[in-house]
Amino acid sequence: MLDKPPAICCRRLVKDYGAVRAVDGLDLLVQAGECFGLLGPNGAGKTTTVEILEGLLSATSGEVELLGRTWQSDADWLRQRLGISLQETNLSDKLTVEETLRLFRSFYATGTEVRDLLELVSLTDKRQTWYSKLSGGQKQRLAVACALVGDPEILFLDEPTSGLDPQSRRQLWGLIERFKGEGRTVLLTTHYMDEAQRLCDRVAVIDKGKVIASGTPRELIQSLGGTDVVEFSCDGLVEETRMSALPGVHAVKRRSDGLSLTVEQLHKTLPLLLNHLQQAGHTLSRLSTHHATLEDVFVNLTGRQLRD
Repeated sequence: MLDKPPAICCRRLVKDYGAVRAVDGLDLLVQAGECFGLLGPNGAGKTTTVEILEGLLSATSGEVELLGRTWQSDADWLRQRLGISLQETNLSDKLTVEETLRLFRSFYATGTEVRDLLELVSLTDKRQTWYSKLSGGQKQRLAVACALVGDPEILFLDEPTSGLDPQSRRQLWGLIERFKGEGRTVLLTTHYMDEAQRLCDRVAVIDKGKVIASGTPRELIQSLGGTDVVEFSCDGLVEETRMSALPGVHAVKRRSDGLSLTVEQLHKTLPLLLNHLQQAGHTLSRLSTHHATLEDVFVNLTGRQLRD
């Protein structure tokens, strides 16, 4: 029996816009049934990469395969097996929810019944409502329903919950988890670390068009060497080398408003830190602690916040 090909595979992917290189030799491998996240700041190359994978943009160079096929040889076959929700979706204001889904359903040879989709995205009671009358969360759920209407094998979601309220975000999380639970593949871009840690089996951190780290959320967080982060600022300059020498400190990063320490045992290191600052004559103006997250991984790798 032949091995199942990866859901998504790209090698040495490059995309140039004149003198600007948006994607710079990027490699990705996503197995069937995974929820794979692309993380990075605006301008990192995430959306450009996704649009090349979706067949919406041509790469300057490199190779792309989806389900073992290429856009050059099997474009029609692939379009029937992909679901796509773009970063910004503008549907017809004067079509109802049901009319919109019936229109998108007509594009596919097979797919999901419209009534089942309405129930899936909790829009049954809005079926006769114009698109222009929907709330932001309802519009996002409709966009995802349009991506699901062809019963796809791969679902592309580019910032699907950006700007949504917490309840709408959780509703979309439920849809994504249900889709993945059926053994299908999701490629997700997001700025939200809690979203990536909850939904993604693996993630790739992208910066300046390159993958700078990849792995499971747990693996990437463990790569920091510590489980907690201490952030503080105070009067006067605090030497980074002195902070690095404190027991239990694995990494020190200077931030615009102070220092960030990745520590192994917060309850042991924090008293030592406070004692050191007091003896050095520093007065704290801010102190906070939190469990290490993917945001801290990105800061450790790039020295910048994810949303910078």
